[in-house]
Amino acid sequence: MKTTFNKDIAYNDLPNLPPNKDLETTPIFKAIIKANKLLAELKGYCQTLPNPQMLLNTIVLQESKESNAIENIVTTQDELYKATLMGDTVKNQAAKEVLQYREAIYWGIEELQKNNLITTNLLVGLMQRLRGSTENIRKNTGTKLANPTNNQVVYTPPEGENVIREKLSQLEIFINNNEFSDLDPLIKMALVHYQFEAIHPFSDGNGRTGRILNILYLIQQELLGLPVLYLSNYIIQNKSDYYRLLREITEEGNWEEWVLFVVNGISETSAMTLSKIHSILQLKEDTIINAKEVLKSSYTKELIDLIFSHPYIKIKVLEDYNIAKRQTASDYLKKLESKGILGSVKIGNEIYYINKALIAILSE
Repeated sequence: MKTTFNKDIAYNDLPNLPPNKDLETTPIFKAIIKANKLLAELKGYCQTLPNPQMLLNTIVLQESKESNAIENIVTTQDELYKATLMGDTVKNQAAKEVLQYREAIYWGIEELQKNNLITTNLLVGLMQRLRGSTENIRKNTGTKLANPTNNQVVYTPPEGENVIREKLSQLEIFINNNEFSDLDPLIKMALVHYQFEAIHPFSDGNGRTGRILNILYLIQQELLGLPVLYLSNYIIQNKSDYYRLLREITEEGNWEEWVLFVVNGISETSAMTLSKIHSILQLKEDTIINAKEVLKSSYTKELIDLIFSHPYIKIKVLEDYNIAKRQTASDYLKKLESKGILGSVKIGNEIYYINKALIAILSE
């Protein structure tokens, strides 16, 4: 049944998935072959790493930072990595929200591992964790999405808690039901992302929740083993196209260009992530050589893993990880600084040692 769309009226007639469109066109098919090849290469490469957790701490944090930046929640690398060492005393609100986003990703993966289902409760839990909120499905009426440059309404999402829950229930079925398995998973991911953003089930945090949903879906479909994809960076680089194409689906049914946008983004992002991981691992190999030279018999693999898991570090972190007592830890870090492996900066009474070369790779 064809539905009519009016940007000023709640879109309670938002159709369920899948759309009645040919989504296996030649351009999409070619794009999917390339994206699947690069995703498989990334997944396989991560499976060979001796310590994938080392990369997770840094790469997931970067994805969290970029995803929040899309919503104009902006923090610097300095503020972010200092915040990772502050525990519950983080004062910078933007950095705090990035850390909450990272924790939401980890929580989502743990939940997914229980039954391999993506559910409304899972999505609500993600939103609550990334926002530090106890809110649930949006109940208020009158929610409208506006163009930030001219404040003109571009979309009015469905409203009414029962309506929203029914839309999410149908989305659950589409995600988890094998009835739709004839669609390539990457096509399904593009459809799912649009549908979730169109439902707009929360008063805030929909964009960020939707981007975590992308990662969880790829893991659910066994296309990724770890959440090591910088998809948010691709969206930032193509932000105007991202929002334009979402609107064009709603207004014109332009699904093909949207699917191509998402699938090409997966290709580009997979290639970039692979390149970044290669650069990080090469830097680590060089660092090991230099660290052995300066630390000699005091060298430990655990210390190098630590400065790559935490680009900002202080003496107490070495104590917490049982690498060394305070004075010895201080000596280690000073020696690494003397070799140029680490830099240092004093903030208040604390000295932070910084893996500047790693920060440079992450910031590229």
